[in-house]
Amino acid sequence: MKLLSPTISRLARLRIWSIEQWLNDPVSTQFTVWQDLIAAGQYTEFGRSFHFSEIQSLQDYKDRVSIQDYDSLKVYIERMMRGEENVLWNTPINWFAKSSGTTSDKSKFIPVSDESLKDNHYKASKDVLAFYYVSHPESDLLTGKGLVIGGSHQINSVNDEVHYGDLSAVVLQNSPFWSNWIRTPDLSIALMDEWESKIEKLAQATIHENVTSMAGVPTWLIVLLRRILEITGKATIKEVWPSLELYMHGGVSFVPYKEQFEKLIGKPINYLEMYNASEGFFAAQDDINKEGMLLMCDHGIFFEFMPVSEYENEKPKTIQLNEVEIGKNYAPVITTNGGLWRYLLGDTIQFTSLSPFRIKVSGRLKHYINAFGEEVIVDNTDKAVAAASKKTNVIVNDYTAAPVYFSEDGNGAHEWLIEFEKDPQDLQQFVYELDTALQTINSDYEAKRHKNIALSMPVVKAVPKNTFSNWLNSKGKLGGQHKVPRLSNDRKFIEEISAFIS
Repeated sequence: MKLLSPTISRLARLRIWSIEQWLNDPVSTQFTVWQDLIAAGQYTEFGRSFHFSEIQSLQDYKDRVSIQDYDSLKVYIERMMRGEENVLWNTPINWFAKSSGTTSDKSKFIPVSDESLKDNHYKASKDVLAFYYVSHPESDLLTGKGLVIGGSHQINSVNDEVHYGDLSAVVLQNSPFWSNWIRTPDLSIALMDEWESKIEKLAQATIHENVTSMAGVPTWLIVLLRRILEITGKATIKEVWPSLELYMHGGVSFVPYKEQFEKLIGKPINYLEMYNASEGFFAAQDDINKEGMLLMCDHGIFFEFMPVSEYENEKPKTIQLNEVEIGKNYAPVITTNGGLWRYLLGDTIQFTSLSPFRIKVSGRLKHYINAFGEEVIVDNTDKAVAAASKKTNVIVNDYTAAPVYFSEDGNGAHEWLIEFEKDPQDLQQFVYELDTALQTINSDYEAKRHKNIALSMPVVKAVPKNTFSNWLNSKGKLGGQHKVPRLSNDRKFIEEISAFIS
């Protein structure tokens, strides 16, 4: 098997040659991608509504089509899920990637076309492999298997033709047959949705494999690796999988997890970041020694970049690659070969390099917690607090929440500081109602809370009256537009406020 690596390295270098074609002129490549998308879109109902056949320039496109979000495209997507064709895209859409919802829905369903699988998700995955092999020509990555662990993988059917599931489930279900030779676990385990049984089966199925790489959300992977060490009695994962050399991560910040991974694994391996969502595969590290991920410019997605200062303007302006600057916050607006037209992702990114174009994810347009892949937004928590308050007959003045990260002693959780105007008679009952409401509102949070496998019950602390106003006053931010940050994806504010109370 050792002979495979030099062969793969040569194939990777051949692929790099084709990658360099768009790397050398990404701006023109992006324009060509846009032209191809408009050409396909003119045969859809959406394209006919906005007269795509008459569009002569990129500015025409921006003038005709306002920036969209899930709610504005929902009516089209619902029709597609009922089996209608040529609505947002000009080829049949039989798959939808389910992810956490918007302010009005528990879940959203992103159309996944054959083109978006082939020319985006799979193509980008192969390019990531090529990058890695070029920078590590003696790698033994493909002499073993890649452990793939994603979110909730259950496949659901709307009818005989239309199905939906977690993006990782959709990608696995449609991957070529030969991918089973280089992936573990078996598809029957990978597609399980009951996580307690799944973790056990994953552990039992993979401990005897030659695992050389891992990919997936850190939350579940930590749970799995801990279970594997329990079963085997080994001190480190490197004792179980001596050839393990790479972990590919994305979706949530890896910073809080890296130290735990290094302890669990026991010996140094390589870490590679990817920016992959239900809407598309956007970027990945082409060089693990450099900050930022290479923007995928020839993968069926056309990018616009909205300066964050434009957000919530009636007609926000967007710019193109040749106008971006390093270090500024932009919100990506995408047009995709899955039928999303000028779609606002909701993430914010910064460019770390302009030659080539590399980016890093800097946050979200709105406050959120996504430390474990739960994607909780303020609208979710506001509704959950209101529901819990009504059930327990309390009044909440204000609150803030932040993640409690995984530790050697326990799972993650959300910590809340709540200022009550009318205190609960039973704080734990309030916590139970808060947690229950949040699970009802947000499907990703619900999945992470299942049987406490990844997320434990929220930790709620009642703080004295006027805590938040006094804290804001101490910072010179009392009144006006200054507000307590309801949610934060790090612990800066919650620790600052806790220290202030002390």
